[in-house]
Amino acid sequence: MIVPPVLVAVVESARCSPTSLTDLGHLLQVLGTFLGLSLFSLGGGNTLLSEYQHLSVDQFCWLTSSQFADLYALAEAAPGPSSMLVGLLGLGAAWPEGPWWALLSGYGAELAILLPSTLVMVLACLSWNRLKDSPWRIAFERGLGPITLGILFQVGLKILHTADTNAAGVVVSLVVCVLMLRTRISPLWFMACAGVLGGLGVINR
Repeated sequence: MIVPPVLVAVVESARCSPTSLTDLGHLLQVLGTFLGLSLFSLGGGNTLLSEYQHLSVDQFCWLTSSQFADLYALAEAAPGPSSMLVGLLGLGAAWPEGPWWALLSGYGAELAILLPSTLVMVLACLSWNRLKDSPWRIAFERGLGPITLGILFQVGLKILHTADTNAAGVVVSLVVCVLMLRTRISPLWFMACAGVLGGLGVINR
């Protein structure tokens, strides 16, 4: 059953109200949240998408599901790494405190998610070549492949669940999935077609 977007928004607002914090409290909450997640971004920022959605929508109530899906689409469409989403989530988290706090929170969230993992990767790369002939390194690298693919597959399902709230959106998603698996058409064409359909009102949330 397709649930009207207005009803979804009413239900979300009824079950989730943002935590009452000071400006500084919101900022510290954002920084602490993404610092804790930074070292778990195995395979890239998108692997933490389900946790981002749970924290920002369900736990802290920074955003609605529709807003989260919009920010994810914006982050993916813009040039740059997928972790750009975190900056947008931080921006949305502190927006009620005003634009300056929102900008500070956005930049803080981005630094919090990137800095610890980057430092760990730099340290790992400096010593990784010493283990180039070790069977442990080969086993570790081979084991991470299926794990990362499984996480990314789950992320794709999460996005479909969050974004598709009408029949047309579900059909378009299924067609794109089949074409991506069966053809070598550039994903940019799919994005362009979906954008046109959204602009015409065929796909909406």
